[in-house]
Amino acid sequence: MPPHDAGADAPGVDPQWLWLTSAAPRRGRKPAYSREAITAAAVELADAEGLEAVTMRKVAAQVGAGVMTLYSYAPDKETLLNLMVDHVSGELPTAAPPTGDWRADLKDIARLQRTLMLRHPWLPAALSTRRAPGPHTLAFLERALAALRPTGLDGAAKLEIFAQLTAFVAGHVTHEIAQAAASRSPDRAAAEARYLARVAADGRHPELAEALAAPGRALAPEATFTRFLNRLIDGLDT
Repeated sequence: MPPHDAGADAPGVDPQWLWLTSAAPRRGRKPAYSREAITAAAVELADAEGLEAVTMRKVAAQVGAGVMTLYSYAPDKETLLNLMVDHVSGELPTAAPPTGDWRADLKDIARLQRTLMLRHPWLPAALSTRRAPGPHTLAFLERALAALRPTGLDGAAKLEIFAQLTAFVAGHVTHEIAQAAASRSPDRAAAEARYLARVAADGRHPELAEALAAPGRALAPEATFTRFLNRLIDGLDT
């Protein structure tokens, strides 16, 4: 477990303890479990049942351990969430060198993030609060910063752009998942369309009426994401 005073001066996870110290107990017999196995079990649980299903008790049951055993590897759920985020971030490829076209490279990075978040739908919510970046997260950040080198921006601006991009992808994926769920209820979608048509015809919302009367855009998820992403990246002012 982290030092007793690890959280005494500042709330949250102590990143040095989490990422720069050994995950295994240093004394006694060889541990029956590993931080990696416990994290993988938590990810599997979140993928199947959602983030709210991830409790220390359920994860312990998943790996066949007692709850107290888990505390040797992850003393609380916040630590476990940090481990989970970095674990799935290991699925992101980091070896591709920058092409020199930073906008194209950022779009590729965003697409990789979207694919990861759709594979792990709990990830956007897990990213909604500050996380202590682990080795996999930092490796992907390194790729993004390298892609931004041609911009000539300072380090703070590059970090802001990466944070903005990640927030956009997380928000879009959250909306995309919600829209997919709504599309499985055609009666609800039809009711919403009738409502908007009636509101647009009442004469009090001329801008909405004009917008709804315009030709529709492709609604395929990939096309919609690409359209929004292009607006974001192409509009960045360096």
